[in-house]
Amino acid sequence: MRKVGTVLCGITAAILMAGCGSIMPDLTEEETEIISEYAAGVLLKYDRVYSSRLMDASEFEEEENKKAEWEAAASVQETAEEEVPEESVADTTEVIDASQDTEVAAVPSTIEEFYGIQDITFQYTGYELTQSYPSGSDGEAVFFAMDATEGTQLLVLKFTAANGGTADQALDMIGSGARFKISVNGASGENALSTMLLNDLQTYKDVIPAGASIELVSIVEVPQSVTVETIDFILRGEAGNAVIKLQ
Repeated sequence: MRKVGTVLCGITAAILMAGCGSIMPDLTEEETEIISEYAAGVLLKYDRVYSSRLMDASEFEEEENKKAEWEAAASVQETAEEEVPEESVADTTEVIDASQDTEVAAVPSTIEEFYGIQDITFQYTGYELTQSYPSGSDGEAVFFAMDATEGTQLLVLKFTAANGGTADQALDMIGSGARFKISVNGASGENALSTMLLNDLQTYKDVIPAGASIELVSIVEVPQSVTVETIDFILRGEAGNAVIKLQ
C-alpha cells in the first residue's frame, strides 16, 4: 500500500510540474487506473453530501425491506384464513345433550322416604285447633301441656307411625335430623314448635313394637280467626326440603 502511495505521489508531482500548458506525461494503462481509483476514493472520503446521501439510501433500503417482509407475512396470513372452511368452527364444537346427562332427583313423597327411615310408615290422620294440648279430657294423666299465646290457637297435626313388621323397631326422629315447617293457606312456612311432649314427631325417640302403631303430633301457632283450607307440611334436612300437601 505504501508503494502504491509513493507511485501516486510521484505521478501527481510530475503532472503539477508540467504546468497548464505542458503536455501530459505518458502514463501506462495501469498507472491511469490507479490514479482514477485514488482520486475517486479521495472525493468520496471528503464529500459530506455523498456520505449523507449514501446513508439516506441505506435507510431507505432498510425500510423497503421491512415493508416487503410485512406484506409477505400479511399475504401468508390471508391465504391461511381463506383455506379454512367456514364449517370448520361448527365441526369442532362439541354438542352436549343435557337431557341425557342431567338426572332429575325424585321428590320424596313420604316422611320415611325423605329421612331414610326403615320399616316404619307415617300416615297423616287430620288436625285439631285448640287453645291447649293435650287437653286431658279423656281422663289420662298429663305430664306436660302447652297453651297458645294470646290471639292465637294451636294447630295440631296428627300422624300415625306404624310398625308393620314382625320385629320391634327403634324410631329416632332426632337422630334422623327431622325438622319441620307448616304452611297454612299458602302462607310462608312457620317452624314447628319445639315441645317436651313425649309424642312430638320432631323429637320422638323410642321403640315401636312389632305390628303396633302410635300417634305423633307436630304443632304450630296460627291466628285465632284463621280458617284452615290448605296445609303444606315442609320436611327439612341435609338434602334440602320437600313439601307434602296434607290437604
